[in-house]
Amino acid sequence: MKKLMNSPSTYVDDSLSGLTFAYPDLVRAGKAGRTIVRRGGARNGKVGIVTGGGSGHLPLFCGYVGPGLLDACAVGNVFEGPTLQSCLDAIDMADAGAGVLLLYGNYGGDRMNFDMASKMTRVEQVRTVLGIDDIASAGPHERHKRRGVAGLTLVFKSAGAAAERGAPLEEVTRIAQKTVERTHSIGIAWAGCRLPSADEPLVDISDGDVELGIGIHGEPGIWRRPMAPVDALVAEMVERLLEDRLPESDGNKVVLMVNNLGATPVDELFIAYRRAHEVLTANDISIARSFVGSFATSMEMAGMSISVCFIDDEIEPLFSAPACSPFWSIQ
Repeated sequence: MKKLMNSPSTYVDDSLSGLTFAYPDLVRAGKAGRTIVRRGGARNGKVGIVTGGGSGHLPLFCGYVGPGLLDACAVGNVFEGPTLQSCLDAIDMADAGAGVLLLYGNYGGDRMNFDMASKMTRVEQVRTVLGIDDIASAGPHERHKRRGVAGLTLVFKSAGAAAERGAPLEEVTRIAQKTVERTHSIGIAWAGCRLPSADEPLVDISDGDVELGIGIHGEPGIWRRPMAPVDALVAEMVERLLEDRLPESDGNKVVLMVNNLGATPVDELFIAYRRAHEVLTANDISIARSFVGSFATSMEMAGMSISVCFIDDEIEPLFSAPACSPFWSIQ
């Protein structure tokens, strides 16, 4: 498999340089140049929001730095968590005097380095909310063990909007946690991806097979079976998401995201969206806002994920608030 790169060793830094050349509102910062921040920094008196994670998932993570979303992102190597120094740089640079919220996926390396950085930073008030939306990664009684996937971007949106309107740190943290508890995702793939430094695919899915519940790093899913029509696959995915809903997620409205895991044609995403819309409607669930496209990818993995966020009158307006980043703009 060919890749558009110079060498595996420069893959991440070449990509970050290209990103900041193309979008000059973003700046490479920090001691290793692995922290992406807004040019000019966070607005004075605003809660700073920081994320971080491995490369290979764009637009996740650094693609969401911008007004109405994030203030800084610590960037790791491909499928590896950011270093302690990059996490510390991101926290320090996002601080504008109102404290910092750390909002990232529930992965061991990310947690370890962000936890240490939050203790080492000069910032006095730091809070943490973990994305745990991947319902295939742990059962309903072990939600705290779940991974964060595409649904994390919906938490970026709600928390970012709350921070942008001037909410204090505790309020932004509460909004983020509430959105996490109402957000559920599941993925499916029929071809794996290959790391820049590898000769073989990270995950080998046989021709003609499909895997439900696969993670964005190729973590094993729930089952692997022969490929089936999209209507059957999407119906099972949506039904599983609805079954995972918590009792306190009141209301019958959702934000629906159909996400490309890397190599899926946009046409096919809309075929999947059509079926998701039908299944939700049949369950008396209305769709308040839709997002279809590439939001959290896994290199060239052929697959897609579906996320739903059950919204109420408090959360719904946050998804319509203005936001501007290279990959997500709402006017």
